[in-house]
Amino acid sequence: MERYSLSDVAGPVLLRDAVELATRGRGTDAHLIAHIGEIGARKLYLPLGYHSLLAYCMGELGLKRAEALARIRVARVARRLPVIFEALADNRLNMTAVILLNPYWSKTSVDELIVAAAYKDKPEIRQLIADRFPKLDVPAQIIELPASPMNSTGRVCPDSPTTSVSPETPSTPAPELEPLSSSSFAVHYTMSRNAYDQLRYVQQLLSHELPSGDVAQVMEQALDALAEKLEKRKFAATDKPRRGRPSSNPRHIRAEVKRQVWERDAGRCTFHSDTGRRCDAREQLEYDHILEVARGGEATVENIRLRCRAHNQFTAERTFGAEFMENKRRQARAANEKKEAQVDDVVPWLRALGIRADDAKRAAERCESIPDAPLEQRVKLALRFCGPRGTTHGAAVAAAP
Repeated sequence: MERYSLSDVAGPVLLRDAVELATRGRGTDAHLIAHIGEIGARKLYLPLGYHSLLAYCMGELGLKRAEALARIRVARVARRLPVIFEALADNRLNMTAVILLNPYWSKTSVDELIVAAAYKDKPEIRQLIADRFPKLDVPAQIIELPASPMNSTGRVCPDSPTTSVSPETPSTPAPELEPLSSSSFAVHYTMSRNAYDQLRYVQQLLSHELPSGDVAQVMEQALDALAEKLEKRKFAATDKPRRGRPSSNPRHIRAEVKRQVWERDAGRCTFHSDTGRRCDAREQLEYDHILEVARGGEATVENIRLRCRAHNQFTAERTFGAEFMENKRRQARAANEKKEAQVDDVVPWLRALGIRADDAKRAAERCESIPDAPLEQRVKLALRFCGPRGTTHGAAVAAAP
């Protein structure tokens, strides 16, 4: 701790060293941002066992999440506009300024905007944006906000019986997930009209067993049901496993294989770096053939493993080449765009018949088996899978185009 005691250092030396340290820090940060941008562009974090640039910055560089996100955003802008690196290094711009100005770099001269924003703080940058890129005036309106029940700490109490859900209630800026105690959290988000209608409908369905319609209990039950549904879809979870039917498709993975692989790999990516670090990703997991199907690999427990999407693609590129995999991705994107266009054709007709948006989309996706069929035929096929509440399938089909 002695090196931080500066009581015996002369005043002029302290002032000189402070300037030197501040200048060195800015230059170092600009170089760090440049390194982060290049590492991200080359995806050099993948061989190290990280599934994303954010995970690398937090795990390897020790940055906090907010710090890492800010530097990644700035790095992506500065790689496109390299002059920003120099502005960061000599303190003309800070990271907040770069992020705030990001939507406007293409609307004016970059050098001119840097000169105008040089050495300005956040409020001054906001004023600069308002002066140079004015928006229409906000229409005058007065909105009465409902009184919020408070607990003894002055915090809004989410468990209050007077708390209600209303589509007219304006959203208030708040953290997405705020811990209130070791066992409770406050969740804030904007609910769409469709979600609100669904919530009200579920409250009605639960009215016998949950007369209060408490939103927290409804959401907990909904999440439990969704988790169970997703577990069945992702790794064929079931209390009564059955032997799956054989398939002629070499890429088909039987349900019992999915269950065993998911349990063996503990629902986590299995990629290991050369140093032995295992990727900690539990999102976007995929079943991957160790010996590829193209080389005769089979969908057995021994030949299937869990990989996150990033490391699955990384391994495929090392095996088949980056150009080959990019062509495959382009073909998949084209197929998805065609499928989405077909779904967009059918959904409006289903919605006009009173079918909920999510049900309409799922039903429309069933038409992928007849992609070149006329619209009328695709709508009729979709109606076999769902119909509006209170309307028979036959009546709905009769009303189809």
